[in-house]
Amino acid sequence: MLAVLSPGQGSQKPGFLTPWLDLTGTEARLRSWSELAGVDLVHLGTEADADEIKDTARTQPLLVAAALLAAEHLPLHDVSVTAGHSVGELGAAALAEVLSPEAAITLAGVRGREMAAACALEPTGMAAVLGGDPDEVLAAIEGHGLHPANRNGAGQIVAAGALHGLDKLAAERPSKARVIRLQVAGAFHTPYMAPAETALASVAAGITPADPARILLSNLDGTSVTDGQEMVRRLVRQVTAPVRWDLCMRTLADLGVTGVIELPPAGTLAGLVKRELKGDGAPEIVTLNTPDDLPAARDLIARHGTPGQPLAPIGGNS
Repeated sequence: MLAVLSPGQGSQKPGFLTPWLDLTGTEARLRSWSELAGVDLVHLGTEADADEIKDTARTQPLLVAAALLAAEHLPLHDVSVTAGHSVGELGAAALAEVLSPEAAITLAGVRGREMAAACALEPTGMAAVLGGDPDEVLAAIEGHGLHPANRNGAGQIVAAGALHGLDKLAAERPSKARVIRLQVAGAFHTPYMAPAETALASVAAGITPADPARILLSNLDGTSVTDGQEMVRRLVRQVTAPVRWDLCMRTLADLGVTGVIELPPAGTLAGLVKRELKGDGAPEIVTLNTPDDLPAARDLIARHGTPGQPLAPIGGNS
């Protein structure tokens, strides 16, 4: 069984879309999507520097566009599972046919702009806590008035909240843990993003989703979602809710996934899967970053994909 993963914010690199523009129709598609997203996706993916593509309002639609562009060149009918990290969930939802590519790009543009605006309301930030006992780490995060915004597995929990709380966490870090401040605009996936959630909900209400055509995992709790409307509600809720990527990876293991493709800009999620799903059952992984990686990705699908109708989803919509 094969899963295709769509990465989230922080995975972008300057110029990472440049080689994809050599493929017929790619530039035209990006220019069309740019109008929906309200940003110049061609410029951002090719000429923009690291600071420019670090801007949340630009990064989020750029990442969704990149995933969808690359996925167009894969035989997705043989892919059974899709999942995305944070804004990558919009890409995954489009790959599962819950959203059209145009709807996913539109929502990514709104999500990015509104989350950037929410970040400007109050000085907040995020820090990765690496190592340590997970229960002790979570207790320390809560003790400093912070939120566990991302639980990424592989010994990585991301704390988010007020800057003074992050400073205290770094000064009084949990035993055997490291605290690394992240270069982000604010406290994503926390109540600080409530205005962005409200704005995204307003736009999402005008979209009519379809039910997933393949297994689609949710960041909210790692379960597969079988109802399109429910997935859209979760996509909106995820703006203020923690990303439980650890539970998504647990579901990948429970499903018996044997092959994983990470869409561009690939590497982050592949690394987490590699560290978390080890041993005899570890999946074979392909990181898809340029068109040169497409033959390896197609070969992985041929060997690990499920021809025809995907297997029935597991879990529920709780």
